[in-house]
Amino acid sequence: MKRPLPTALIADDEPLLRKSLRRLLAEAWPELEVVAEARNGREAVEKFEALQPDVCLLDVQMPGLSGVDAARYIGRRAHLVFVTAFSQYAVEAFERGALDYLVKPVEPARLAETVARLKERLGTAQPAADTDALIEQLAARLSRSAAPAPLRWIRASVGSIVRLIPVDEIDYLRSDEKYTRIAWHGDEGRPGEALIRTPLKELVGQLDPVHFIQVHRAVVVNLRAISHVTRGDNETASIHLRERSEVLPVSRRYLHHFRQM
Repeated sequence: MKRPLPTALIADDEPLLRKSLRRLLAEAWPELEVVAEARNGREAVEKFEALQPDVCLLDVQMPGLSGVDAARYIGRRAHLVFVTAFSQYAVEAFERGALDYLVKPVEPARLAETVARLKERLGTAQPAADTDALIEQLAARLSRSAAPAPLRWIRASVGSIVRLIPVDEIDYLRSDEKYTRIAWHGDEGRPGEALIRTPLKELVGQLDPVHFIQVHRAVVVNLRAISHVTRGDNETASIHLRERSEVLPVSRRYLHHFRQM
């Protein structure tokens, strides 16, 4: 008797990321049928109960009921794969293969490894691993995190295209009335710009302070993008960038970042 095709559920609060993961899965595992998508843990639980998919790909952090909460509920009734933007949440046990995880943005090679393991488990009718203890370990790590991990990318509209801009590629962010202007070096090093609705003051706290510093009330710069800094009059300075011709202002309030010039 022919074995039924494997089925899966994808849960992520970002529609663009669900679409991207669905496309990557179609390439890596054409036989897999994605029977449902969910925007949060509550929807994931409801759709799991209705459709009983073989595999559940769950974003770790979602509003309301998280992916970890949904995993607690689903338990061993499906093979679980956690999807996370924060690699530090990949506990040591994940690396031993007891639980699968993917880090966003999902890389095809890493996904292929996960697919191979899932195919083997499904092909030999292995029951889903007893991962209750590991899920609790992950939940404990999340609860101990005093602050969210830094942003890894920013979603922005560029004309009719929605882009995921890796934060590492951003040169600077600048407040532009009600918007924030994102300047980055894009494909093949070409500079790009986009406006997003999130205010700069909201983004500042989400950026990695090791690499991003505020240099003006309206400007945040990526330290890795700086070529050199020149002093100006009245306790000010100017930042010159490696990949761009713009010169960014440094106000007196933030000049202390460059005192050792």
